[in-house]
Amino acid sequence: MAAIVIAATTAAALLAGCSDSSDSSSSPSSSGSAKGPKDPLAAAPASGDTVVVGSNNFAESVLLMDIYGEALKAKGIKVGYKPDIGSREITYGLVKNGSLTVLPEYNGSLLAYLDKSAPAPASAEAATAAIKAKLDPKLTMLDPAAAEDKDSLTVNAATAAKYHLTSQSTIADLAKVGSDIAIGGSSEFQTRQQGLVGLKSQYGLVPKSFKTLDAGGPLTVAALKNNNVQAADVFSTDASVAREKFVVLQDPKKLFGFANVQPMVSKTGLSPEGVAALNAVSAKLDTKALLDMDDQVQNQKKDPLDVAQAWLKSVGLG
Repeated sequence: MAAIVIAATTAAALLAGCSDSSDSSSSPSSSGSAKGPKDPLAAAPASGDTVVVGSNNFAESVLLMDIYGEALKAKGIKVGYKPDIGSREITYGLVKNGSLTVLPEYNGSLLAYLDKSAPAPASAEAATAAIKAKLDPKLTMLDPAAAEDKDSLTVNAATAAKYHLTSQSTIADLAKVGSDIAIGGSSEFQTRQQGLVGLKSQYGLVPKSFKTLDAGGPLTVAALKNNNVQAADVFSTDASVAREKFVVLQDPKKLFGFANVQPMVSKTGLSPEGVAALNAVSAKLDTKALLDMDDQVQNQKKDPLDVAQAWLKSVGLG
């Protein structure tokens, strides 16, 4: 198995607050004791023969981290976990500098981050090709899954009723009343093309105000439910959409593009066996399965590690 290449000079840029145990029998996400680091750039790496799988700071990313990690363990690969690190603005650099080996990504969103002027790709394959043209040369993308979870502009039931918005309504329809609404989302949503920047340039939507919340997580859902914001960035597989009767607005200009789940990896950090294991996950993971697992984690409050292990076993990968 190829060893992870992590230079000693990056020691000051490594993750803090997460377990750096190389124990391959457990995941920090299962115990609840290893939360995302307050300072994600300040601790020692896992040992050099350990594949380090990380996640961004939202529930589905942690679930995907566990799926990837447990699939690698099933092939006898030593795995360490770094869950709940932060946003792409942090985690991309950590894969680039060798602190992480594997990170669950979403192809369209990653492309928009790497190239703000990139046109919406016509397919997942086109998205992958465009990403590879912009990706740091030390990194690569493995196969995309059929599973897709994209950002969406979603309104609560009260706002939908007030402005006669349905699941067939578009973001342009909301733009007509933009001066009356508050939008909620992560701090990064304010400056991303797939956020307020693109909502203005593509749809002419300028809200009355913006409220900084989390990345489609419980703060965002609660603020939308309680009408503290009238619209928010909610992930399309979020179980709260059906539960709370939220309305996801159509995006005909494809601002939010494709968002297939896809592993981003360090070229020098993963053996051929590891690559094959993650590609096998992508071959099995579809949106229906991801929705079901998200429901188990977010609504039924099951441990994401348990959910990941059960799914891998059900598809013959655990």
